[in-house]
Amino acid sequence: MQIQITNLKKSYKNHKVLRDISLTLNQGEIIGLLGANGAGKSTLMKILSGVITEWEGEIWVNNSLNLKTNRSKIQSMIGYMPEDNPLYTNMYVKEYLSFVAKIHKITPNFSSLLEEIGLIGYEHKKIKTLSKGYKQRVGLAATLIHNPEFIILDEPTNGLDPTQLVQIRNMIKALGKTKIILLSTHILEEIKAICDRVIILDNGKIIEHSTTAKETELEQYFNPI
Repeated sequence: MQIQITNLKKSYKNHKVLRDISLTLNQGEIIGLLGANGAGKSTLMKILSGVITEWEGEIWVNNSLNLKTNRSKIQSMIGYMPEDNPLYTNMYVKEYLSFVAKIHKITPNFSSLLEEIGLIGYEHKKIKTLSKGYKQRVGLAATLIHNPEFIILDEPTNGLDPTQLVQIRNMIKALGKTKIILLSTHILEEIKAICDRVIILDNGKIIEHSTTAKETELEQYFNPI
């Protein structure tokens, strides 16, 4: 899978949120998205997920599907986990995942999914009784349930303890071997730990775009947390 973004712009009245964003996202890589609050990260992710439909520019998937004219088809290829990780906490884990599966009109292999995400033994627990880390796992399972090719994760490790943080990072790294992952974070160390590339947004523009393998001076933009 490949996603090509060309001259993407988004404004709200007279406020320019995204300014001429152009980049390519490729299968088998994790792309880190850094930026201060208001830089345009959330808007970019919502456009790519099809949540925001009014924008200027071009977004193509595999050089054949245009997001403006094939939104439903492209959305079926996307998994999106927003920052607040909305869950129906009165449901049991498997009950909730079954509900999500029905929305996608699929019958998933629950055993395989629960094992992959580390939820074996938790499927009959109510979501509200789970720790923050396991709630994140449930959100990630719901994001992956339809086997998406493009995964958008907004602050997926926010609020986790050190052990949970390492576990979730390892899961993301494993997924990134075969999928496109766009990972938004405020944590510089997270970018260094798991991302293949980094994109820094400032005032709606890309001000840095490089592989993290290079000696990129990211610290001039953000301090590690």
